[in-house]
Amino acid sequence: MSGELRLLIVSGLSGSGKSVALHVLEDLGYYCIDNLPAGLLTAAVNEVRAHEVGAVKQLAVGVDARNHTKNLDALPGLLQELRKQGVSTDIIFLHANDEILLQRYSESRRRHPLAEKGQQLRAAIERERTILNELQLSADLIIDTSRSSIYELAEVIRSRVDRRGVEEKLSVLIESFGFKHGIPTDADFVFDLRSLPNPYWTITLRGLTGLDPEVQDFLDSHDKFTAMCEDISSFLARWIPHYRDANRGYLTVAIGCTGGQHRSVHMTEKVAAELRKHHDSVLTRHNNLPELRLNPD
Repeated sequence: MSGELRLLIVSGLSGSGKSVALHVLEDLGYYCIDNLPAGLLTAAVNEVRAHEVGAVKQLAVGVDARNHTKNLDALPGLLQELRKQGVSTDIIFLHANDEILLQRYSESRRRHPLAEKGQQLRAAIERERTILNELQLSADLIIDTSRSSIYELAEVIRSRVDRRGVEEKLSVLIESFGFKHGIPTDADFVFDLRSLPNPYWTITLRGLTGLDPEVQDFLDSHDKFTAMCEDISSFLARWIPHYRDANRGYLTVAIGCTGGQHRSVHMTEKVAAELRKHHDSVLTRHNNLPELRLNPD
């Protein structure tokens, strides 16, 4: 990446953590501009190129629904032109579910930027989703912050987004979750382990997690668990190179069981360990283990 400019477009719903993401990127050495009209993007890139001298130049631009619709519609074309000029670009899109966004606005007492006089907050959120839908579909990485604290979001930005820029590799995240808590909306692949033997029904294992040796030994003793681990690992090992060859920057794999405490946690760690034999940038995240959320390899 010597001499190449890296451009990050940071977008998403109001209240989803865009400001946090930009602050983290600024701390990491990015030149950050928030709420830039998309039509001025090329000028901003040229300005940075003209005045920044050195190895890797890094620019992060916040683009959201306050932009004119015409500018948002033109953004994919602008990015394509910049790529032709040698600019490395990624779109990072943050979102959260409606109830979480409503709660955050209620706690902060802030006014939603699209809320017109007399309009309900929920209607403003829905309008914003509609405006940003096409941009979300174009995103290289979608981050659901519904269950994330600002510290966890900061770690995601450092571990996935910034690291991706340094290593210029496909960033793979394997995340465990519990179906009773909802399927992660940022997943490219979802695997269901609920048909496998469940340690929860063994009293001595109920309070433990898939990170504990006792649970791991229980699961590894079942042929079904081992077979599914081999199937998931071989499937991903086969297809990850195709995603890399297609210039995908990020791949997210969700592995779920009922509660996200036992089976999915151990499977996530085993699959990640297998993939790391051939791919350097593999992270694990445990959505329903608050004490251990995102782990580097």
